[in-house]
Amino acid sequence: MKNKIIAALLAFIGGTFGIHKFYLRDPGAGVFYIFLTFMTSRFFPIATILGFIDGLRYLMMSPEEFDRKFNRKYYREKPRSSRRTRRRPQKEEYYEVQEKTRTKSRPRKIRSNPFKKSGLRKYKEYEIEEAIEDFKKGLKIQPDDLALRFNLACAYSLLENKEEAFRYLDEAVQKGMTNYEKITSHDDLAFLRIQPEFEAFRKNGFRLSKESAAKEERPMDDILLAQLNRLMELRKKGVLTENEYVVERKKILNR
Repeated sequence: MKNKIIAALLAFIGGTFGIHKFYLRDPGAGVFYIFLTFMTSRFFPIATILGFIDGLRYLMMSPEEFDRKFNRKYYREKPRSSRRTRRRPQKEEYYEVQEKTRTKSRPRKIRSNPFKKSGLRKYKEYEIEEAIEDFKKGLKIQPDDLALRFNLACAYSLLENKEEAFRYLDEAVQKGMTNYEKITSHDDLAFLRIQPEFEAFRKNGFRLSKESAAKEERPMDDILLAQLNRLMELRKKGVLTENEYVVERKKILNR
């Protein structure tokens, strides 16, 4: 085990020839000092000055710092092994607790519903029947989705299928839909609102009634139905574009 006082004395006395470096088991640096002495002794004693600086540096080091640098073997054996023995159980316990906490707090993965997105895309492109198929597939993935049921009601209203439109609106309200203003103002439900059953449906809290009171309401205007059917035929034949069909349809229903 090396002593810092001895190393400093050797640096002061024999620093010119790197004796202190050989003492500290650094022969490469010792040879460098000897080479430096022979190369510069005629001009300036650089090696002697470096040895003196090394001696001062050794004296200024704390015992722990000196041991950590030059007695590495002895310094590492006892302190570090004791530290590992003392800390390892705490570390393992920490990681165990951390892993349990992560497992408990991990949020549930929300199930994706690709059919809802594809149905909306087709709906916007006026591919109504294809959109209905996707919306129904989406309901199998998310049975409690209110938006899917409302979209189905709108789609069936556009196809003038009032029975299915009323049924899906009834289910949406039953599942928790409370935005009744959307039912009374949405453009795609305009066909449904002119049906004789709609008033009874609205008075019943937008729920289907088991009674047949809706039959006493006024029958739907045959002229209006004829106009809507004619409009749909023109769209199928390609006389009207989808946008023109929607605009003309809204004009007829808002009369």
